[in-house]
Amino acid sequence: MTGALSLAGGSAAAVPASAGPLSAAPVVAQVTAIEASLLAFVVLTALATAFARDVLAAVIVFGAYSLGMAALYTFYRAPDVALTEAAISAGVTTVLLLLTLAKTTRIDHEAAFESVNLPAAGAAGFLFAGLLLTMGDIPAIGSPDAPVWSNPDVTQWYLAETYAQTHVENTVMAVLAAFRGFDTFGEAVVVFAGGIAALLVLHREVFA
Repeated sequence: MTGALSLAGGSAAAVPASAGPLSAAPVVAQVTAIEASLLAFVVLTALATAFARDVLAAVIVFGAYSLGMAALYTFYRAPDVALTEAAISAGVTTVLLLLTLAKTTRIDHEAAFESVNLPAAGAAGFLFAGLLLTMGDIPAIGSPDAPVWSNPDVTQWYLAETYAQTHVENTVMAVLAAFRGFDTFGEAVVVFAGGIAALLVLHREVFA
């Protein structure tokens, strides 16, 4: 077996078998061109969604933002989170917003974007700068310095015992569906309740 499986960030990441949690040298996180492009796309679409005056345009750009987030989660090796983002945010939420617009009156605006509220923009920029300062403390993907390795006994137990306990080959899915099954069930109940609420709002009794 060429490598072990890390659960850093709640997702699977390949770590070389020789990279021990104590002996390995620190891995410095570096932003790749793909990651930078995805981050720029997400920021731009988020700003366009916030400042767009036309509601339909804002909904469409919001869908693009959600797809960008799904792609970013996939790049960070979190396909479970990416699938949820694509299905719920980019898919269901966008459809519900479009159906809502179809049942309401759309107001035309001469200006494409809202004027910038300087105090709000300053507060948002200050928060964004503060978040950027924390980026240097985030370990690289697959780094042995990731918090998950701070207690390697727990991590290795999951990697070694998951299949024997759950008969599921994917460790992440086993954790989601078995070890934290009640939490996942609660999330499913929330999604189901949201679907029921949407049907009530749309005056429909069945999914179509």
